[in-house]
Amino acid sequence: MTVKILDFLCNRCIIFNLNTKSKEEALASLAKRVAEVEPALDQDTVLSVLKEREQLGSTGIGSGVAIPHGKLHELGHMLIVVGRSPDGIPFDAMDNLPVHIMFLLLAPDDSATPYLKILARVSRLLKSQEVLQRIMEAPDARSIQKVIEEMDGKI
Repeated sequence: MTVKILDFLCNRCIIFNLNTKSKEEALASLAKRVAEVEPALDQDTVLSVLKEREQLGSTGIGSGVAIPHGKLHELGHMLIVVGRSPDGIPFDAMDNLPVHIMFLLLAPDDSATPYLKILARVSRLLKSQEVLQRIMEAPDARSIQKVIEEMDGKI
């Protein structure tokens, strides 16, 4: 069975206009949305996991994209939150360019194989210039979700 990005992306999990000025603020906004969508999760715990991962090396993979990710003992299923920053955020990305699109992936501690599969799938999706352009041009969160749904079927 193929894992699909939309299996883990709820309609409240897209931050259409992420107005943050730093990597720290962006990660905090994503963590806040996670806590809103999953009330059992604490925003500070989520942020702490994301910061720990960033200390290993930036999840800014270049071309305006970052894929912050981590595992949480308290989480019972994988979860994806998407943030789009029209202005871009300094993120210590590999190419030193600002990040405009963030796909946050969180998974339970015991989900190594599915976690790696969905991480690879997100990475493949975001390598497409067409996908990046369409996400940046989307007029609202629902349109971003439709782009992901449509393109996820093609990768």
